[in-house]
Amino acid sequence: MVALSLCGCSGSGAGLDSNGQPLSGSSSGGQVALSADFDAIQANVFTPICSVCHAGATAPEGLRLDAAHSYSLLVNVPSTEEPSILRVKPGDPTNSYIIQKLQGHAAVGAQMPLGETPLPASTIAFIVQWITDGAQADASAVAMAAAFQIASVAPEDGDVLPLPPAQIAIAFTRELDATRIDSAALQLQRIDGAAAAVPMAIALEPSMPAANARALLLTPRAPLTAGQYRLLLSGQGGSGLSARDGTPMLAPAADANGDRIITRFTVAATP
Repeated sequence: MVALSLCGCSGSGAGLDSNGQPLSGSSSGGQVALSADFDAIQANVFTPICSVCHAGATAPEGLRLDAAHSYSLLVNVPSTEEPSILRVKPGDPTNSYIIQKLQGHAAVGAQMPLGETPLPASTIAFIVQWITDGAQADASAVAMAAAFQIASVAPEDGDVLPLPPAQIAIAFTRELDATRIDSAALQLQRIDGAAAAVPMAIALEPSMPAANARALLLTPRAPLTAGQYRLLLSGQGGSGLSARDGTPMLAPAADANGDRIITRFTVAATP
């Protein structure tokens, strides 16, 4: 299984017309012309073609390319197949792994969509131009930015993962204040078995992609073993997350125990 595994796996090619061109459209049913911006690329390529495989708990290598997750998992995020190469490197399409995979000259793995008709050069050119222009976020994400809150998280709440995730990815509606990210703000706990009575804290290494301040990546310092986990947002004063302008995050509602749970997931097996 390729690690970027972009677009395809065993998809039917839905989203392409008889000439191999992406069909225009979006998840809401409206028409979106293909152009060199993220909204259009999502509607014409990532959603109808790539997310056939790259969605949900079983998305290859955790790369979800549905509209809720794709930007935060692509831009300035290292490829799991070639960690020295970013999936999308703003301003540099040649050294963006997504382009190498779509064009079929990556050092590892097959051309994407895997086992399907390659995207036309004219379609790839729009993605190249979007990256060249700085790989900006979509307009809908900008519109959401009035409130600072979590836009999406992967793994999602309730996911059952066949293998441990390499990272937990959180996307926010506004740019995050990096100085507020510490071990007190976010806590990963194992909550099953012997740890059920007293949840076991899992050490995390937080990082923010260089040109995507709306995303936060949390890497476990040791591989997760099979079991049940939850990610909590601290309710302690002075340890919450905030936007760059100081706006505090609109936190998830606390449960009966006072915990602010961002996501709960299960790891089914350990490699």
